Amino acid sequence: MADPKPEEISHPPTDQLQGLEYCIDSNPSWGEAIALGFQHYILALGTAVMIPSFLVPLMGGTDGDKVRVVQTLLFVEGINTLLQTLFGTRLPTVIGGSWAFMVPIISIIHDSSLERIPDPHVRFVNTMRAIQGALIVASSVQIILGYSQLWAICSRFFSPLGTAPVIALVGFGLLDRGFPVVGRCVEIGIPMLILFVAFSQYLKHFQMKQLPPVAAYRHHPELTQKNCRTDRANLISTAPWIKIPYPLQWGAPTFDAGHAFGMMAAVLVSLIESTGAYKAASRLASATPPPAHVLSRGIGWQGIGILLDGLFGTVTGSTVSVENIGLLGSTRVGSRRVIQISAGFMIFFSMLGIYIYIWPNLSKNHIFHLLLTQNSVLKTRVGKFGALFASIPFTIFAAVYCVMFGLVASVGLSFLQFTNMNSLRNLFITGVSIYLGLSIPEYFREYTTAAFHSPAHTKAGWFNDFLNTIFLSSPTVALIVAVFLDNTLDIKDSARDRGMPWWAKFRTFKGDSRNEEFYTLPFNLNRFFPPS
Repeated sequence: MADPKPEEISHPPTDQLQGLEYCIDSNPSWGEAIALGFQHYILALGTAVMIPSFLVPLMGGTDGDKVRVVQTLLFVEGINTLLQTLFGTRLPTVIGGSWAFMVPIISIIHDSSLERIPDPHVRFVNTMRAIQGALIVASSVQIILGYSQLWAICSRFFSPLGTAPVIALVGFGLLDRGFPVVGRCVEIGIPMLILFVAFSQYLKHFQMKQLPPVAAYRHHPELTQKNCRTDRANLISTAPWIKIPYPLQWGAPTFDAGHAFGMMAAVLVSLIESTGAYKAASRLASATPPPAHVLSRGIGWQGIGILLDGLFGTVTGSTVSVENIGLLGSTRVGSRRVIQISAGFMIFFSMLGIYIYIWPNLSKNHIFHLLLTQNSVLKTRVGKFGALFASIPFTIFAAVYCVMFGLVASVGLSFLQFTNMNSLRNLFITGVSIYLGLSIPEYFREYTTAAFHSPAHTKAGWFNDFLNTIFLSSPTVALIVAVFLDNTLDIKDSARDRGMPWWAKFRTFKGDSRNEEFYTLPFNLNRFFPPS
């Protein structure tokens, strides 16, 4: 049998993904846009609840403190998302809390001067103020790199070959937040994973109507109830009616050079992870890759976002939400308007508490009767609307993450289509950077678990925090390895193999006519941020 012709088996590279229903600047109907925006809001709640739930108790905070931090984080997420979609990259990206800041934040929490404070509430407030000061100082890194266009200059060394592993590990690097968390409550996690795949891929015209009721776990062990029930997070009962977050609500920030230097490493990691996430979002929104100056502009606004995190006291810094990027691909809707609506939900529900009945065994008519009569039973069985959704078990979010993170990782791998993957040089760079990007952070985690301290363990705590934060980030390690090898290994005559001819037209604002369509600022603001 004769071999098939090349045109019968090849799939030529395409600038934009096929099969998307709405791209970055096309909008669904208002009803559909609001529904999709609410989905993005619900998904963003996962990280907004997980980070404070982990950190606030370590700081000495109560459940009430935790709720207040969750509300503040959601409020600032909404503001940062609006700023980024209006004035930053203008890509449909949610700007949420970042896990990259965990190492320096935990280091601050365990600072001896703070641990010696006997009163838990005083310790919580003082720790929060120390974190705020470190975030405010460290935010200057992204602000300077972004608005000075230094990051645009750095990004000129990135090729599709060097970028693909970074974007891929933005998704693959979050393995510990996927199925390991699903396994904590398989009764909900595995069915949720199966249902999500079924409804998002096989039954696209149907919607999930109901989640498993909380009452099913009433007689299970406490640990199972904590992982599987929505009413064990103590967020509903402690959520206030109305609470508007405001700057310096915890008091004046305190500043320490060691804390700030450690936090700067997290800001750099956030910058690198966001760079990969922006490029993934551009592909899932059917936009062109953001030109260098647009990418740098977005990083500058992200630095403003971290500054706001420090001023308001969100307990962590900001980065692009990877799970929400995955939702763009899952819903096939990359509309900017949808993300802006989700930001509106974040701001609204972070401020306003609305009572809603959640007991699963009552009819709707009974619920309405209770609402009208203000029955005393209602007061013991209700929670605020925002806090209700914030109390969704982490297992449900993890089940969704298994799909979302994998989808973002595959988008990263799709950039390899613009390179020559029959080149041993390219195979070497891709394989080594992905493997080391997964392996080195795993080594740091295993070492820390066994030795109760990380591999970088000197007397200079800020130096330890800096190195440990850098090398615990898979995308950061992948970028260091991939970009270094790509720009030093057999570089002569390798431009075409690296995908640079395809990449060149998207590196400048005027390089492709679509760049102006997707990334021009509103209100004629381009005169203040002229294209490079």
